[in-house]
Amino acid sequence: MSDRPDPSDRPDDLWESHAKWWQDGFTDGADPEYEEQILPLAAEHLDGVVDVLDVGSGEGQVARLASRLGATRVVGVDPTWAQVAVALERAGGPLYVRSGAAALPFADERFDAVVACLVFEHIEEVDTALAEVGRVLRPGGRFLFFLNHPLLQAPNSGWIDDQTLDPPEQYWRIGPYLVEDHTIEEVEKDVFIPFIHRPLSRYVNAMAAAGLVIRRMVEPTPPPGFLARAQEYADAATIPRLLFLAAEKQPG
Repeated sequence: MSDRPDPSDRPDDLWESHAKWWQDGFTDGADPEYEEQILPLAAEHLDGVVDVLDVGSGEGQVARLASRLGATRVVGVDPTWAQVAVALERAGGPLYVRSGAAALPFADERFDAVVACLVFEHIEEVDTALAEVGRVLRPGGRFLFFLNHPLLQAPNSGWIDDQTLDPPEQYWRIGPYLVEDHTIEEVEKDVFIPFIHRPLSRYVNAMAAAGLVIRRMVEPTPPPGFLARAQEYADAATIPRLLFLAAEKQPG
């Protein structure tokens, strides 16, 4: 039986304990959603930027991408020592700082692009963290915001194969979408990760308060590599797993 953590456990402690799960399963070419979808979207919107901040950079794969694309000053921040240590080992150009998102150790208007990739669904101080993004961005700067789609993460949501109906039906059940919900999920055996579900409006309104105006929104179909590895999702290919928002910092 799994040694399930207490809900009061510190999220950063859980990330320290399970950093290797992320590094092995989602980086360095291991994950088709990153390789076929997230990294190409990031590359498209990082074109031409010089100063880049990667918030919640983990082991640095998005920061390294920014460096390969020609950004000359790239910084990754992450609160987890285990992630920062591997990022430094993998090098690739960026600098790394151990920091949380709610108190970024940088001057105002320091960067022309900020990236946050699958990070804010784990951050409790969401309003403060998005305000910090707005603070460190230059006017006209880009914010590239990747989230696990809030519809996917609403509590008790999931793919239902209902064999009690005649004929059987397959559909995506959406849980209480409007309720903000903090959970610790066992993502695989004995690996526990904290998640926070919020409705999309919660993020959009916090972005607006930070002077960040959305210029583009993408809800892509799950990529072929993911569907090939997860046959149970083949019939749910019309349900987006990823949400991408490209925003711009307004002057003043």
